[in-house]
Amino acid sequence: MRTADFDYELPLAAIAQEPPKRRDDCRLAVVDRTGAEGVTHTRFRELGRFLLPGDLLVLNDSRVLPARIPARRPSGGAVELFLLEPLAPADALPVFLRPAGRVKLGEALAPERATDAGAFVLERRRDDGVFLFRWEGKRRWSLALLERLGLPPLPPYIRRDRMPSAAAAGRDRIRYQTVYARPAGSVAAPTAGLHFTRGMLERLKAQGVETASVTLHVGAGTFQPVKTERLEDHPMHEEACEIPEKAALALAACRRRGSRIIAVGTTALRTLESCVSPAGEFRRGWTRTRLFITPGYRFRCVDGLITNFHQPRSTLLPLVAAFCSPDRVRELYADCLKRGYRFLSYGDACFFR
Repeated sequence: MRTADFDYELPLAAIAQEPPKRRDDCRLAVVDRTGAEGVTHTRFRELGRFLLPGDLLVLNDSRVLPARIPARRPSGGAVELFLLEPLAPADALPVFLRPAGRVKLGEALAPERATDAGAFVLERRRDDGVFLFRWEGKRRWSLALLERLGLPPLPPYIRRDRMPSAAAAGRDRIRYQTVYARPAGSVAAPTAGLHFTRGMLERLKAQGVETASVTLHVGAGTFQPVKTERLEDHPMHEEACEIPEKAALALAACRRRGSRIIAVGTTALRTLESCVSPAGEFRRGWTRTRLFITPGYRFRCVDGLITNFHQPRSTLLPLVAAFCSPDRVRELYADCLKRGYRFLSYGDACFFR
């Protein structure tokens, strides 16, 4: 299948730079996959109108780490480290480095948010363009230290000052995180979940809608465009995911009663489809997935999908097209652009049912 079939013109003005004032105040396009009811345009807070008692919303509860670290070279030049695996061992931290050309082996980069804490020392550069650093400092490498040094890892299409004020960084730290985030491990947010408030989840529970939490630690590969001419030739990135015992039991019960399993986000969907057998049984525990869903894929367990609007030529757009249909997704995106919907991470949402 041609990658060009999943390209479209996305005006810069349509890319949301800020979240809505209220999480659940974004717009929502509700799409009937059969085509019988067309598209309903509403607000996310009205999602409950389209859910039934017994429906199971599956949430990705991975917590986003502050993986973006502004730093300085010994010469004073500014660089930025994007930690791909922030919880990796301190002597082998994989990093995207910008700019990358001039940093030399053995060079120490001091984080600007705590110049006295230590430095990242360049060990080597891998063939795939990833740099490996080791941490040297008075304090050992830890999640607490990362919280001190890092900034929210907003995607590059969200423009921010290189060193934002504490207030600005604090706003993104809260809003680029779901209200139900728990285990730390992602370097990008599972953005479909950003629209939920605690109050909204309570209202849905009172309505008889159930929730279950799975975990997929989102990697930076989620932002990488497909560069091959054919989708089939794209080397899909790998991510760690888990279906806990409690979630597996909830999923099995949902199947027995004939209710819908609705994935909140493409990461939740990929977790479910990676961990279900042909017989519909869910594998518990941790695994790693490279599942690349494209049109023609036969879904084994997911009945509905809540997701944002995705970038041209991303791996996520073929997934959505597989769940609905390429033609309907193209029509939806074109129509929503005309209607002034906001796209990408801080933007509006769709519910395919």
